[in-house]
Amino acid sequence: MKTTIDPITFAVVKNAMDAIVDEVAYTVLRTARSEIVKDVMDYSAAICDRHGQMIAQAKTIALHLGAIPEAMASVRARYGDSLRPGDAVIVNDPYDGGMHLPDIFMFVPFFYQGELEGYCVVICHHTDVGGRVPGSNASDSTEIYQEGLRIPVVKFYEEGRVNDIMERVIARNVRVPDRVLGDLRAQYAACQVGVRELTSLLDRYGRESARAYFAELLDYAERLTREEIRRWPKGTYSFLDHIDDDGLSPDPIPIQVAVTVHEDHVSVDYAGSSPQVRAAINSTLSYTKSCTYLSVRCALKGDVPNNAGVFRCVDISVPEGSVLNPLEPAAVAARALTGYRVFDAMLGALAQVVPDRVPAAGEGGNTVVCLSGKSDEGKPYIIVDMVCGAWGARPQADGIEAITNASQNLSNTPVETLEAQHPVRVEAYELLPDSCGAGRFRGGLGIRRSYRVLGDDVLLQLRADRMKFQPYGLSGGKPARAAANTLHSGEEEISLPSKVGMLIQRNDVVTHDQPGGGGFGDPLLRDDAAIEEDVWNQKLTAAYVRDHYRVVVDPGTGKIDRAATQALRAR
Repeated sequence: MKTTIDPITFAVVKNAMDAIVDEVAYTVLRTARSEIVKDVMDYSAAICDRHGQMIAQAKTIALHLGAIPEAMASVRARYGDSLRPGDAVIVNDPYDGGMHLPDIFMFVPFFYQGELEGYCVVICHHTDVGGRVPGSNASDSTEIYQEGLRIPVVKFYEEGRVNDIMERVIARNVRVPDRVLGDLRAQYAACQVGVRELTSLLDRYGRESARAYFAELLDYAERLTREEIRRWPKGTYSFLDHIDDDGLSPDPIPIQVAVTVHEDHVSVDYAGSSPQVRAAINSTLSYTKSCTYLSVRCALKGDVPNNAGVFRCVDISVPEGSVLNPLEPAAVAARALTGYRVFDAMLGALAQVVPDRVPAAGEGGNTVVCLSGKSDEGKPYIIVDMVCGAWGARPQADGIEAITNASQNLSNTPVETLEAQHPVRVEAYELLPDSCGAGRFRGGLGIRRSYRVLGDDVLLQLRADRMKFQPYGLSGGKPARAAANTLHSGEEEISLPSKVGMLIQRNDVVTHDQPGGGGFGDPLLRDDAAIEEDVWNQKLTAAYVRDHYRVVVDPGTGKIDRAATQALRAR
């Protein structure tokens, strides 16, 4: 008998699924071993139905979750109906549904009264998965074989018992096995929490009713998405953005996108984007799709559920052999950078469709600073610090600073955590005055982070961008200031490129200056009180507001000198 969908019950089930998947995510946070998971929060959680369709996602890394369909297809193709309660399947192979090797997917099937009803999914970025460099995230690798341990679709737990062979293979191939295996166990524990709570949900509503409401969650998201797209102006909207270079060649890497709005869906075409490159910034197809889905979702109203129903309304075409869909064995470890630029290019196109919803470009995505070596006691360590910065200005407000990129849900690692666990001292962690793009609404300020290394022969791997192509402004807003990397070694100050791999020595200081966010709207329309407040807070200098806003601030009072401002603007 067909279940009748009751709107009140639907709302209860919808909120219950959101609560369950968030509880899965909180369990990861409470049980993980590495700082990149429990402090930086580079992980994600989702729940899929029995067909493998994502029906709920946690408030975690959004860019991970759109890749689940590709990975889920690989899991179902490998194991079909042979999974059993207590099993846990892992995969990280970028050419088998994964994204890059440090991101290990775990799928735990959920059974109710002997029948498969869904999957709990947790993705964690692991501190190290082997390969030629600590952290397994270098941008200068040139093929996938250099990047670490490739895990095909394989069971890590079988009916609740860990796969001893797989555990020993992983432990033998990574530099910090206690952290990696500890985080894998945290993934499994979190998925078991999801299984427990889903069992309670089905105990309450029954199998057939739960299946009907799960299907309705997807249909509901699809209906809302199509209804909103129907109100968008029809046509094709293009945008071009760039990555500075791949670190091995100085050539810029174009990311070209064309978004076509149809009657009730959109199609996205990346023709014209760069061919795949030698270095490890190629983005797998699964990750490019994930970035695309997220961008469209960000342009929708906030009440659209975050599930695969939205995906049904987005058709994606990516040229094979491009930087957004590379051919094996292309290196992909630093693919996140390319994903950020896909997000920026997509928002640049969508800003032409819904200009009242899309902000100017943010800082360009987090910067990865990896420092590794051995402590004075001979113990190996790996720091994978992801520096999060600023949003671009919004159509009705300034950009936000000291916050994760809009495509992520990361956190800056606490200074105390870095210094307590590793031989490093953070000598600067601050906002950078004048780093934002000017506009009626200014972008958020960028961040400076400086690290003094307290060990010998430290390997620095630095992946940044937006040195050549600054974060763009919208509607007359100005671009933000470019990024900068600096090494202070003794009395010498050395400017570094955006992608770096080099040995540094004890007491060397590495400084990264992130860009701010782009501005929105004509700078000459900015409110005087907002300008005075920024100068008073030392976010903007008198020289900056003079150059960008044509405003003169009295150095004694911090207030705008009206007569001098009028004279300046008259000139």
